[in-house]
Amino acid sequence: MTSTTNVLLRQPGSVTQVAPEPYTATISREQVLVLLKTTAVGQRDFILVDTRQKDVEAGTIRGSIHLQAESLPITLPSVYALFKAAGLRLVIFYCGTSVNRGRKAAEHLTGHITRVGDRNMKSLVLEGGFKGWAAAGEEYVRWVDAVDVSSS
Repeated sequence: MTSTTNVLLRQPGSVTQVAPEPYTATISREQVLVLLKTTAVGQRDFILVDTRQKDVEAGTIRGSIHLQAESLPITLPSVYALFKAAGLRLVIFYCGTSVNRGRKAAEHLTGHITRVGDRNMKSLVLEGGFKGWAAAGEEYVRWVDAVDVSSS
């Protein structure tokens, strides 16, 4: 279930205000690796979504799809409908560090899931993002696929 946390906003010369911020849970790379290793491709109820732009050329975690985070607010209803029709329960977003694009994309989907009242789908952020995954050692690097940029 989605909740909100409060963030203090400080405006120069004004009273401190509290604004709600959507809370999106994280998932560890260890948990994602277990999911990848133990679930056959055709049986997966989760998807990895890479929101990086040019740096996607460094490779991507096997099985990931690529969505530009900037276009997600516009395409969100369609993307959600596709994920729902595919029977996905976990949508795991990441970018380079999962601090910017990946987190924002996950927050957009979390908000949409909340608005439509879906209790079966969850939007998550991969802790450490792609950089954390790639730096975690050979066991993780084996799950990185090269991206063919020759046709772009």
